Amino acid sequence: MWAAISTVRADRTGGQTWLFDPQHITYQPQTWWWNPLAALNTVEDAHRLAGHFVLTVDDGQKKDLWGPAAQDLLCALFLAAATSGRSLHHIAQWLDEPAVPTPIELLQDAGFQLMASSLKGTQNGAVETRDGIYQTARTAAKALRDQEILAWVTPDHDLPAFDPDAFAGSCDTLYLLSKSLSAAAPLIAALTDATMRAAERRAEQAGGRLDPPLIVALDEAANICRIADLPQLYSHLGSRGIIPVTILQSYEQGVTVWGEPGMAALWGAATRKLIGAGIDSPRLVRDLATLIGQHDVPVRSLTYTDGRASEQISLRRQEILEAADIRALPTGTALLLATGTKPALIRLRPWYQSLHAAPIARAIKTADTAIADAARRHYNRDENPPTAPHTS
Repeated sequence: MWAAISTVRADRTGGQTWLFDPQHITYQPQTWWWNPLAALNTVEDAHRLAGHFVLTVDDGQKKDLWGPAAQDLLCALFLAAATSGRSLHHIAQWLDEPAVPTPIELLQDAGFQLMASSLKGTQNGAVETRDGIYQTARTAAKALRDQEILAWVTPDHDLPAFDPDAFAGSCDTLYLLSKSLSAAAPLIAALTDATMRAAERRAEQAGGRLDPPLIVALDEAANICRIADLPQLYSHLGSRGIIPVTILQSYEQGVTVWGEPGMAALWGAATRKLIGAGIDSPRLVRDLATLIGQHDVPVRSLTYTDGRASEQISLRRQEILEAADIRALPTGTALLLATGTKPALIRLRPWYQSLHAAPIARAIKTADTAIADAARRHYNRDENPPTAPHTS
């Protein structure tokens, strides 16, 4: 998406383009940084930030057993660092020293006596329990071990800092890139969440709704942008002029992240649902067949009696689209389920047939060339590192 429309959108809106690419997928230089600890001064905010990290733990058994305690631990460490002007570097160091008293003292100095007591209890607990909690927290916060990722979320006085509140009132565009299930995933989720919450605050100050609205396109939401309470936020964000667009590979992928009740809530709260070709979930195609409904099919029957023929027409209820038909939807078509209207089978328009095809094609070509040139420079630099001066 960045390669296709970043320059096109910047030309049309006149706003700035912000590219968050901590893993250098595009090989573009870092031009700004963001502080996740900025304006973090309540237990609730710290707990929410910690949740983005814990939700990325792949080991389901470990997450269920130690996850809540690890989230509480990270919450305390985030709050201690934020209220004392420290950075994520210090949190990484504290995670390596389970008995270090510094964060407890910082929490006490900031007036968070209960959080300090909780952290002290974790540190003084049984060694096996403490080690399990700290190891889970270290696993969740593995992004803090990568210097290249940390460079995007720790102070750099030579670069401007990203301000979610200022962004929410602008015509700027924010692109967040990460590889699937990567170490940077919790930071992607945290920055997305911070931006949405900033937009919500601005909407409240504007009388209830954001104008113009904020479009939040969450591609690969179950892999690189896991927000625990997204299903609960869905309907609320819409009422504030914040429009989330969640893209999933399958219904089951959503269940993996949010559970059955959460995914059902997300599905129910979405006022527009677009189901493309290639659905291989037996459960989903059956449910879709039910939602699409049935229609009356005339059935003609002929009978012969005493050499005379009689014809009778009866009606039989039949599904409009059977499950097998939904699974076999041709490429380029999709089912649209919109609140207040009947389901519709629609034909999708590829971008290269749109009115903006020419500028998008030019943007893609320019971006691809820039990425390829930057990648060659990057790998040539690694293969031919600079040599130190030599004197004899």
